[in-house]
Amino acid sequence: QVQLVESGGGLVQPGSSLRLSCAASGFTLDDYVIAWFRQAPGKEREGVSCISAGDGTTYYSDPVKGRFTISRDNARNTVYLQMNSLKPNDTAVYACAAAKAPTLLIARILWVSLCPSNYPKFNSWGQGTQVTVSS
Repeated sequence: QVQLVESGGGLVQPGSSLRLSCAASGFTLDDYVIAWFRQAPGKEREGVSCISAGDGTTYYSDPVKGRFTISRDNARNTVYLQMNSLKPNDTAVYACAAAKAPTLLIARILWVSLCPSNYPKFNSWGQGTQVTVSS
């Protein structure tokens, strides 16, 4: 049974850091792209960051580039999202999702670069974790 479980959310002040974890079970990460999406009340869902677990290719949305870092520990079947310099606009429910990655490396790199638009292909989701940035 494929399962994704997020952890690490919380309430922090602006400028603080949090690390989210996405623990996968029922499949191995190597053949998948794992993404972090977020959604704030009244706003559209946003693809924040993605990683091809097999080769480490990454994607970041413009609002988080330079502040967030996605990584994976394939031995632990876990993907992390390190979030630094958090802003109130980062407040949202963050959820991780998994999609089968293309086999060919060049196709996988292109796929990851367009990660948010591949949203329909993410068919396994975690329950989400709340991140609130407020003073």
